[in-house]
Amino acid sequence: MNKADMIEQIAQAAEVSKSAAERAVDALVGAIKTSLKKGEMVTLVGFGTFYVGKRQARTGRNPRTGAALSIAAAKIPKFRAGKALKDAIN
Repeated sequence: MNKADMIEQIAQAAEVSKSAAERAVDALVGAIKTSLKKGEMVTLVGFGTFYVGKRQARTGRNPRTGAALSIAAAKIPKFRAGKALKDAIN
C-alpha cells in the first residue's frame, strides 16, 4: 500500500473527501516527524510507538575499492509494534 492507496481507504472509511484525508495523513506524518526531531516518543495505543534510536560511529568498507571509511554516528527513526497490531496480524 502506498500513500495514495492509504488516502483513498481513509477517505472511504471516514466518509470524507480525498483532499481532507490527504491533509489528515500529511498532518499525522508531520506531527510524528516534529516530535521525533525533538527526541520525543510518539505512542499510538494499540498500534505502536515511534522513537529515535542512536547508531554509533563505525568503520565500513567501500565495496568497490575495499578501502576503509568512517561512517558517522546518526539518529534513526524506529518503530515498535503494539500488542493489538501484532495480534491483528497473527
